[in-house]
Amino acid sequence: MAGLSALSLTACAGAAGLTTAAPPATGEGLHRIAARKGLRFGSAIGYGAEGSDSGSIGNPAYRAIVERECGLVVAENEMKWQAIRPGPDAYDFAAFDAIVRYAKSKGLDIRGHTLLWHRPKWLPEWVNNYDYGARPATEAARLVTSHIETVTRRYRGTIHSYDVVNELFDDKSGAFVDTSLSTAMRSHEAVVDLAFHTARQELPDAELVYNDYMSWEPGHANHRAAVLRLLEGFRKRGVPCDALGIQSHIEMRTIDRATGIGPYDLKEWRAFCDDVTGMGYRLLLTEFDVKDNGLPADHVARDAGVANYTRAYLEVMLSYPQLRDILGWGMVDKFSWLQGFAPRADGLPQRCCPYGDDYRPHPMRAALADLFAGAAPRA
Repeated sequence: MAGLSALSLTACAGAAGLTTAAPPATGEGLHRIAARKGLRFGSAIGYGAEGSDSGSIGNPAYRAIVERECGLVVAENEMKWQAIRPGPDAYDFAAFDAIVRYAKSKGLDIRGHTLLWHRPKWLPEWVNNYDYGARPATEAARLVTSHIETVTRRYRGTIHSYDVVNELFDDKSGAFVDTSLSTAMRSHEAVVDLAFHTARQELPDAELVYNDYMSWEPGHANHRAAVLRLLEGFRKRGVPCDALGIQSHIEMRTIDRATGIGPYDLKEWRAFCDDVTGMGYRLLLTEFDVKDNGLPADHVARDAGVANYTRAYLEVMLSYPQLRDILGWGMVDKFSWLQGFAPRADGLPQRCCPYGDDYRPHPMRAALADLFAGAAPRA
């Protein structure tokens, strides 16, 4: 869900203020704890030149945390259309290739994110302003098909799970968001179905995922209903989607006095997850972090609240045997997209990730370890 701005910042960041100390967490890494229960834990990571003070492969301290804690990674921005498709017939894989080489060198699996982000804001301007000519549906289909074929063929044998389509809906109304592609093809379903069928044709054995940010807090009912309609439609039309990616950017913009953490619609959220898994879909948590806006400024109280909210959410999600993969959207607070996207009213930085700006673990990290250790084994 994070925007592309982090890519440009990462690429030009210097070494000023870089911390190189090894992470001080003790005991087993999170991925090893999770693996004993048939789970995988990973994180987003970006591209950066060596010595970059960023959440990237170029930051030795950040790399150390990723290598200790994670079994898989996903590029935060470097595989999106804005990064790899500068023009209709041009591709630039340099940054993403560097992440893939790094992951392979460390024995880390890598997820693909994303083959199509269906939002004008997150498509290149050339797509938004494209002249589709006399046969617009045919030309739009060519653009989508050629993109997915090019990417999946390049990483065949390396990437086995893709977010094929990302964020189709307006989160308030539940309506489809229009793009030049859907306008040209005169159907949102036509674009989405084509993306999944093309990915399946190229990757018969890969995990194909629809990814979105519907969540468990109040106010997400229309968004959840729209995603359910989409998944139901996939089954009726024979669209080869295997799993729902739940981004899990969970938030505490206010605090429930009874619990001391953010409010959430547990009954409605369980009903949603039950409906999804009841249709035969697997689940992934693809972009986990915690917005702490409603918590007090005090670090101790805030970290405890974030850890408690993490426990409440993951206790629910880990109760589903269809869930195997949990990925954080970054491991260190200061590099999180939330610092710019969801600033606190008091101006303090979010404490939203498993590790703080000093590369020391937050209580969230201990909560994750306990949750993975206590999870029911997967078959």
